[in-house]
Amino acid sequence: MKLYIKQKVLSFRDQFTVKDGNGRTRYTVKGELISLGKRLHIYDAQGQEIALLKQKIISFMPRFIVNVRGEDCAQIVKKFTLFRPQYHVDGLDWTIDGRIMEHDYTIRKGHHTIAQIHKVWMSWGDSYEMEIDDSADELTAVAVVLAIDAVLASEDEAASASASN
Repeated sequence: MKLYIKQKVLSFRDQFTVKDGNGRTRYTVKGELISLGKRLHIYDAQGQEIALLKQKIISFMPRFIVNVRGEDCAQIVKKFTLFRPQYHVDGLDWTIDGRIMEHDYTIRKGHHTIAQIHKVWMSWGDSYEMEIDDSADELTAVAVVLAIDAVLASEDEAASASASN
């Protein structure tokens, strides 16, 4: 199954829509305007909140907790590395391989592919195409992609701020 994640541009807070291959909205994602750490609320097509992605603010490396329907089910953890960013999804034993900085990576559990993510270039705002093998992994895979996007965006902001000083 293919999903398309598109970030809304010209918004004061993080906002994304996730659509299926037929262009129907599967999820709407809204960030909180003011919060300690990044918090992204994920709503289904009927507008019901079904998941929350929240950044753990007291952590050596970026860490996000995925809460689905009121229960913490996974943590996305950025590993400490010198050259290439690496992530692991604790609780599900998923790993992320590929060119993360270019938004071209694969989520795996062992040798099994959970999802493949590719950045869609030539679009207004960030857009990603996800191919997910099992619909049971869909919501958590979307949360993983959003967490990685949040970490990369905050690192870009920090690099821009230090370059301007």
